[in-house]
Amino acid sequence: DKQKSTAMIGEMDVDSVVEYFRGKSILITGSTGFLAKVLVEKILRVQPDVKKLFLLIRASNVESAKLRIQNEVIGREIFQVLKEEHGVGFHNFVEEKICPLVGDIMHEDFGLDTAKLREVSKDIDIIVNVAATTKFSERYDVAFDVNVLGVKHVCAFAKKCIKLKMLLHVSTAYVVGEQEGLIAEKPFFMGETLRVGTHLDIESELNLIKETRRELRDDGSTEKDERKVMKKLGLKRARNFGWPNTYVFTKAMGEMMMGLLRGDFPVVIIRPSIITSTLKEPLPGWMEGIRTVDAVIMGYAKQTLPFFLGNLDLILDMIPGDMVVNAMMVAMAAHSEDQKGQIIYNVTSSVSNPAPSALVIDAMHRYFFENPPCKGNGERVRLKKMRFFSTLTQLRLYMAIKYKLPLEMLRLVSIALCGIFSECYNELNGKYSFAMQMIELYAPYTLFKGCFEDTNLVKLRTTMNKDDQINNGAYYFDFDPKSINWADYFYGVHIPGVIKYCT
Repeated sequence: DKQKSTAMIGEMDVDSVVEYFRGKSILITGSTGFLAKVLVEKILRVQPDVKKLFLLIRASNVESAKLRIQNEVIGREIFQVLKEEHGVGFHNFVEEKICPLVGDIMHEDFGLDTAKLREVSKDIDIIVNVAATTKFSERYDVAFDVNVLGVKHVCAFAKKCIKLKMLLHVSTAYVVGEQEGLIAEKPFFMGETLRVGTHLDIESELNLIKETRRELRDDGSTEKDERKVMKKLGLKRARNFGWPNTYVFTKAMGEMMMGLLRGDFPVVIIRPSIITSTLKEPLPGWMEGIRTVDAVIMGYAKQTLPFFLGNLDLILDMIPGDMVVNAMMVAMAAHSEDQKGQIIYNVTSSVSNPAPSALVIDAMHRYFFENPPCKGNGERVRLKKMRFFSTLTQLRLYMAIKYKLPLEMLRLVSIALCGIFSECYNELNGKYSFAMQMIELYAPYTLFKGCFEDTNLVKLRTTMNKDDQINNGAYYFDFDPKSINWADYFYGVHIPGVIKYCT
């Protein structure tokens, strides 16, 4: 299947990719997320003659859905260029092209009624499944509902779309866990795990979730207790099968579901690495939400993070959001005529243009040295260089000596003085436990020793005529990491973007 899919890519140019989207109706899930917004904006900007973009959105009714789209999608800064292009006609244009679909991938048929299901399924040409919960330690039941059962519901819905040309599913490169060396663009098979001697049964996992929920409710557990138990269960099950956290574990199961349940239409699975701010389009540096790298940048700017876990000799695999979307759009056009089959694209940079962690940290130190951050009162923040620990053992030891030991002394003093400091101890100990949990969750990414093969992505890129791309600057579909100067990007685009859009 995979070989057939790869071989069938014909030669394309930018105009043919743009033309492909003319007259198409596209269903996009997860439409209020960062990546979906970049995709919606790009399609509307380069192909205003797209027929309809159905945005699946959680809401109580159509009016609420329209309000969410207005506030959380088209009201964002990324749509500024499109607003300027259309002027006073912008809202009419959006009203004509964007169709809110009140529903949720957690439900069969997305919770649509029979009439709406019949109406929509006749019209859809492409489904893009971007919906996911991306919290590393999400409740197991919530992550399973969205990342696993959500895929099942998307596949079932896709089979009802009579003119469907293809399904594109966004996963993550980190579904491979903590592998080292060169990591291939290969699919997961149902039941496959990352720990030798274990076998994964998705149905059993679903039953375990149901049983745990039932037990908690029978015991009269509070919502807080239930949340805590479900978070612990997710991490326990993930680690049992060799994955570092609930997010990547459930995303891997989602891919297994996709492989098992896909119909007789082409399926493309996109596996991006850490998605960063837009490189060029439509606004350089635009982003939403704090990712791994950005937690360090923000912590340094505010001087609230004096140290972090990270080996500065290792590669940090990142890819700008607009490059991910460009790859998605070219892949849709390239595989739409396949008979069937599945192909995986690692949309990553560690092989084509690796970014050393040291380069990123150096750009950060340089940026804030030359552009010192200010406190709320206008006073400049005094910057101290961040300290990095290259192993978990080193950081655990440092944390024990610097924080845990004084905490234990405070606890003993509190006991001797009849609990006078117990409230203070509990608060500080809670912060310490939270910090340690965050360190453990980030470790698989900041200490990642693998690099992602991108052979399929390179093949996809070679189908595009580079001169043609440059000549059609407005419709540029660049997804070549080699075109990124990482030092310039971090200093001149990404860090200013984080400061502008995430503070």
